[in-house]
Amino acid sequence: MQKIVRITYSRNVFIPVTDLCRNRCGYCSFRRDPENARVIPRSEAMQLLMRGAEAGCSEALFSFGESPWEVPGFERIMARTGRSDLLDYLVELCELALEVGLLPHTNAGVLDEEDLRLLAPYNASMGLMLETTARVKAHDLSPGKSPDLRLEHIAKAGRLKIPFTTGILLGIGESEKDRQESLEAIADLHKAYDHIQEVIIQPLDPKSGTPMENSPRPKPEEICETVRMARAFLPESVAIQVPPNLVDPLLPVLSGANDLGGLSPISLDWINPERPWPDMKAMALRLEGFSLEERLPVYPRYVLRGWHGPRTRKLMASLAGEDGLRRKEYLQAECISFREQEDA
Repeated sequence: MQKIVRITYSRNVFIPVTDLCRNRCGYCSFRRDPENARVIPRSEAMQLLMRGAEAGCSEALFSFGESPWEVPGFERIMARTGRSDLLDYLVELCELALEVGLLPHTNAGVLDEEDLRLLAPYNASMGLMLETTARVKAHDLSPGKSPDLRLEHIAKAGRLKIPFTTGILLGIGESEKDRQESLEAIADLHKAYDHIQEVIIQPLDPKSGTPMENSPRPKPEEICETVRMARAFLPESVAIQVPPNLVDPLLPVLSGANDLGGLSPISLDWINPERPWPDMKAMALRLEGFSLEERLPVYPRYVLRGWHGPRTRKLMASLAGEDGLRRKEYLQAECISFREQEDA
């Protein structure tokens, strides 16, 4: 009997904490200059968190521009929250997420080890895209995109036993050899610390108004070849993720990808806001023959190890089944509800 391949995904709500960033990447439309930047108000964040919980999400994805405190004007923008320290404010938001039943996953750019230690107890997992180990023109104005800085950040997370998501970005000026070297670097970090839970293979999505708006989009065969390369370098325990709002996932899945990332029923992908999340029913039809299963923001083997933050443990115990995935009784109840909606 042929084994059915499992493809996982999580259900999240994306909270864009601030769009102020010290980097000026040639492909980014998320970043804002100080006069147009904002820190999300507490009331707006709480509303999103509550909507996420009501919609059945398990993950609160907190993301913001890198080291915004280095950008002139940050203090004025931050003062609107009643807080002076962004990471203290982020801890507060993580606590609110836990209170409404959502597990935090934070992407906060390159941080000091002290900052990672501050955030780790409140997070189920954390992440940082490596993007590339190559020096590319798209990063000329982005000090935080130094490969050495990013690799060291991922290593620090490993030393702290933080389940970690990383990945590479295709089409930003790197070569095929660069992609291989990036994946080898990630594999080496995982070999050293055993903390990489997934690697994202993300194609460039050229944005109007950015220096790279006319850059070619990576072709499907490039994406598939990189997925195969990642699968060759990484152990089976590390998931290979493709974002289904940026690429038709079928061919990458046939090439070895086995995760679709965080899909949101209520919020945009704020990094690619013009790319809506796919409908899950349509996704299931597209991936017919595969088993789509919902996970939590931390992968099963790290749930079973207890590597997630101590402040998440009570909630994790209620959300995770014996296999470390999201509890099946919730999924069964949701399927019944979905069928009732269809019948109506």
